Amino acid sequence: MGQLENQTAVVTGAGRGIGRSIALKFASEGADIVCVSRTSDNSEKVATEVRALGRKAWPYAVDVSDANAVSAASERILAEAGRVDILVNNAGVTRDGLLMRMSEQDWDTVLDTNLKGAFLFTKALTRAFIKQRSGRIINVASIIGLIGNAGQANYAASKAALIGFTKSIARELASRNITANALAPGFIETDMTASLNPEVRAELLKKVPLNSFGQPEDIANAAVFLAGPSARYITGQVLTVDGGLVM
Repeated sequence: MGQLENQTAVVTGAGRGIGRSIALKFASEGADIVCVSRTSDNSEKVATEVRALGRKAWPYAVDVSDANAVSAASERILAEAGRVDILVNNAGVTRDGLLMRMSEQDWDTVLDTNLKGAFLFTKALTRAFIKQRSGRIINVASIIGLIGNAGQANYAASKAALIGFTKSIARELASRNITANALAPGFIETDMTASLNPEVRAELLKKVPLNSFGQPEDIANAAVFLAGPSARYITGQVLTVDGGLVM
């Protein structure tokens, strides 16, 4: 029996990379998955992979920064799935650039997706968590939210704020047996890092004590831990999965 047997998890940003890996890992541990992605193609593709593992899957194409869209989707999710036990706020974007050249639109796009999206989905599902007196909320932040990074003021601000958001809702919801924790991935092999040139990759690796980039599965394994029974007494924490980069 898997650690998440017969539970239902909502995973945003499930269409690729870390989100896809979390969705498939949760499914392999027995969970049914609501696959939320910006595009119907990506959400349906991952839902098909989840079903191949023998679990139920519901694909949703949702712009997580759109309050009306998130509210409507959440109502449908609860109606179709019956309940939600786990929420993983993973949807995220980057619009990198030095502060002096950063447009207001690039700032807003990153904060709206990375931070407001987590707020909207958490708010939309919190009433259901409270009613059932259980729930696990996992917010995918980043080590950049802990240490900052030149050229990523918007991204760093969104992820640092997501950590503060996590700690606050952990305090609000603890009395109802709802936990909230954050994951802070380091340099993970995704589409984002694949585009880096060899020189930049080499310089980044010098900063990682374990001398390798992480895999999406490393983040998925940590998410399973936080969602599973072994993390019953853990809330308001930030778990870095970064090969020792931030100590």
